[in-house]
Amino acid sequence: MTRVRVLLVEDDLRVARVNRDLLERDPDVHVVGSAATLAQADALAQALVPDLILLDVHLPDGSGLGLLRHWRAQGRTTDVALITAADDEASVRTALAQGAFDYLIKPFTGARLAEVIARHRARRTPRGTLDQSHLDRLLGVSGNTPEPLPRGIDPHTLERVAAVLEGAGSALSAEEVGDRAHLSRVTAWRYLEHLVRVGRASLDHQYGLAGRPAKLYRARGLTEGEMV
Repeated sequence: MTRVRVLLVEDDLRVARVNRDLLERDPDVHVVGSAATLAQADALAQALVPDLILLDVHLPDGSGLGLLRHWRAQGRTTDVALITAADDEASVRTALAQGAFDYLIKPFTGARLAEVIARHRARRTPRGTLDQSHLDRLLGVSGNTPEPLPRGIDPHTLERVAAVLEGAGSALSAEEVGDRAHLSRVTAWRYLEHLVRVGRASLDHQYGLAGRPAKLYRARGLTEGEMV
């Protein structure tokens, strides 16, 4: 599982605590710092070098959009997502133009915040070259409107399982995925089967000398030549 180090920029301490709790439901997400002003955010971004910055717009000493512009002018390419009550079109367009890869308007759900983490992880997946499907995921492009998750499928757990597959480099059994994602084999199998159904994973059968063939799963787009 890809570990994600997050810097929170939020001046409301209660909201910051809630967001931290939501983020750290995923055991591989760690909030390494929290800033309540632009000055604190800039200093912590330089000192901590986080993987992901979750940035508010309205801060006591100015606009988060100005800080984002400053970072990009300095050549800082850290993934930034806006989490803010600023719901005007101008703010959204400015954030996206400055390279923010996502924008959440308060209030939002825990599932939507989990999607931010999942999109960040997908953008970090190491690949020598990109095919169109992986580039579409990087850009957040989808040809279809995603269907609601089935009952019993938790978005945080789903992305943990998907991240295990994407980072594995080889096909894995449900038991191996469960070990890496800290889940039971049966729970891992249920999530893997869902990923197969929605086209994010593929299923292979490995035939041995006796007994039932073993089921092996790999992230969609990982070819046999890429497997070790």
